[in-house]
Amino acid sequence: MSDSEDEAPDKQIKVVILGDGASGKTSLASRYAQEQFGKQYRQTIGLDFFLKRVVLPGNVHVAMQVWDIGGQTMGGKMLENYIYGCQGALLVYDITNYSSFENMEDWYNMVKKFCGTEKMPHLALVGNKADLEHMRTVKLDKHQRFAQEHGMSSHFVSAKTGDSVSLCFQRVAAEILGIKLNKPEIEQHHRVVKAEIIQYNNNEAAAKLTPKSTRTSICSIQ
Repeated sequence: MSDSEDEAPDKQIKVVILGDGASGKTSLASRYAQEQFGKQYRQTIGLDFFLKRVVLPGNVHVAMQVWDIGGQTMGGKMLENYIYGCQGALLVYDITNYSSFENMEDWYNMVKKFCGTEKMPHLALVGNKADLEHMRTVKLDKHQRFAQEHGMSSHFVSAKTGDSVSLCFQRVAAEILGIKLNKPEIEQHHRVVKAEIIQYNNNEAAAKLTPKSTRTSICSIQ
């Protein structure tokens, strides 16, 4: 077999980012995909879609589809379409905003509801704004207890500084693909190949990003 990167097929992973508005979901996605941080808050209407190709240890090429879902979509008609077919879900809250943590239960139940009898995606509990540790309102033990009780991986990140953002996504991708790795391996093998962002209006997102032909692979992890 050739070692050519061009011939190595991409493994496709769809990851959705859920959580209350202003919890930093868009900042987290843009920091990961584009290494950028917007200082001004901009509410996501519907969703933003990011694509990033990375190489994991073992020369595993991964195309990460990151769906940044607006916080105002809780209970919205399009939410099921956005979650449909995901292999990973990041439930993000602001560590300085206790109510955003309390609402994690509702977001978790939404994922569980829409996956139905299908296999649940990998779930990650993400405490954002770790750079504001001095303003923390959510105690560490509450975070860890929630993650353990719901079978979720645990992460703390700062979209503003970039701290642990790539590590979070790499760990999630590795869990989905069954790749065993440690932090030094992630940092050594992490390499950005391509990143792009596409913005869709609420009404056209599902039609363009969730083709009917892919419905047979709902929440399926190979």
